[in-house]
Amino acid sequence: MKADKLFKSGIVHEDFSFNDDVAEVFDDMLNRSVPFYGVVIDGMAQLLRRMVEPGSTVYDLGCSTGATIFELARRLPDMDLRFVGVDNAPAMIGKARRKAEMYAVPPAVHFVEDDILTADFGAPAAIICNYTLQFIRPLTRPQFIRRIHDALPPGGLLIISEKIISHHKRLNREFIEMYHQFKLQRGYSELEIAAKREALENVLIPFSIRENHDLLKDGGFASVETFFQWFNFASLVAVKQAG
Repeated sequence: MKADKLFKSGIVHEDFSFNDDVAEVFDDMLNRSVPFYGVVIDGMAQLLRRMVEPGSTVYDLGCSTGATIFELARRLPDMDLRFVGVDNAPAMIGKARRKAEMYAVPPAVHFVEDDILTADFGAPAAIICNYTLQFIRPLTRPQFIRRIHDALPPGGLLIISEKIISHHKRLNREFIEMYHQFKLQRGYSELEIAAKREALENVLIPFSIRENHDLLKDGGFASVETFFQWFNFASLVAVKQAG
């Protein structure tokens, strides 16, 4: 795993994008930047085991280098699930495919380079958007969620994880500061943290947890629950109305 040193100089030349440089260090970036990532994946695995039939298809939209899929496949080998990762960044899909070859993962793990806003989802029992919605333009999110809802069968699952904001100004500042400390503890410098924040400013647009709940409910999901939250990070599961 190549170490993330992309913002070590503190100089930002352009907005953050999922290019070749990011793809090379993305797994290290993920492990050092997302609080309790392994705990969230464990929760997803438990939800899939309890609420999805063996042999089902699970889509990961905005799959990046396939980290979520690989971890879920490792945790659920007995369920014979088919995993499909979709991402529109060639560098990310390329890295995911190279990792699949390197790890000799089962042929039931498949990666597709496509735009998740227009891609055909096939017939999934569950769809995952792991830190994906925050990179989609807010005005586009309702239609995207509706497409996901309509692609799922009755009782189907949508699982999302997102960076979130609080509309309470002081709490929001404190949450940001606690996340700042989290990254310092994982080896990022003040300079790197500030530079990455600047690069993401116009790219990553988070909602509050209530806004995410409302987005999923308005998209047609019968039930929405938060199953994990750490200050300004949260994971939710939405269930389509059973037939």
